[in-house]
Amino acid sequence: MIWESIGAAVLGLALSWATLRSLADRLPSGRVVVPTGALGALFGAYLTHAALGSGHLLATLVGAASVGAVTLSLLIRPRGRRLTRSAAAQ
Repeated sequence: MIWESIGAAVLGLALSWATLRSLADRLPSGRVVVPTGALGALFGAYLTHAALGSGHLLATLVGAASVGAVTLSLLIRPRGRRLTRSAAAQ
């Protein structure tokens, strides 16, 4: 279990780094992106380990990468124009 956790954390950090390198203009600061990727991957590893049980290292890391990527994708802002407030919200 400890190797799954370490592997998931390293995988989450690598996903965060790759996301920051490729989409830096559409993400918030790195101080938000890096912990989000790492914690998302750790949660994915926990979730996959709880569902499959021990002895499925590769599947656990795939689950960690999947959930880490999904949590990072939630941080991506739309490209183009800025969002403005509607007249009702002002």
